[in-house]
Amino acid sequence: MSTTHEPDVNETEIIDRPVVTERVERVERVREPMAPASQVNVNANPYAPVWTVTRVVTLLFTVLEVLLLIRFVLKLLGANPAQPLVSGLYAITEPLVRPFQGIWPQTSTPVVIDLPALLAIVFLFLIAALVVALVRAIAGNRTPV
Repeated sequence: MSTTHEPDVNETEIIDRPVVTERVERVERVREPMAPASQVNVNANPYAPVWTVTRVVTLLFTVLEVLLLIRFVLKLLGANPAQPLVSGLYAITEPLVRPFQGIWPQTSTPVVIDLPALLAIVFLFLIAALVVALVRAIAGNRTPV
């Protein structure tokens, strides 16, 4: 047995291959098993009624707050209360403002700052936030079936 190493007489040939710039990616799509037709839930989002109720409450209170804000601006600018549009707005918003009248005395300056209207806006905002939070808290604890 010989331990000598004989040199390789075969020369290695170098082959230049073109560089491949395209890359193929594999995309796997996994499908979840579908429920039988008798068990399909028509309402895909179980929180849709909560969303609807909160949107309706928010819309209702926002409309009232905007009416009160218009009342505040009209009084601040000294609008004519005998004009039908202004008197109608004052009549609509009067029940909302009445609980807050008399907290501060009214001054007899030419510019009237309607503080009861501002307090009513803040109060309605807080009531709307409370109602929305209650609806979400009551309906949010239920797990969808």
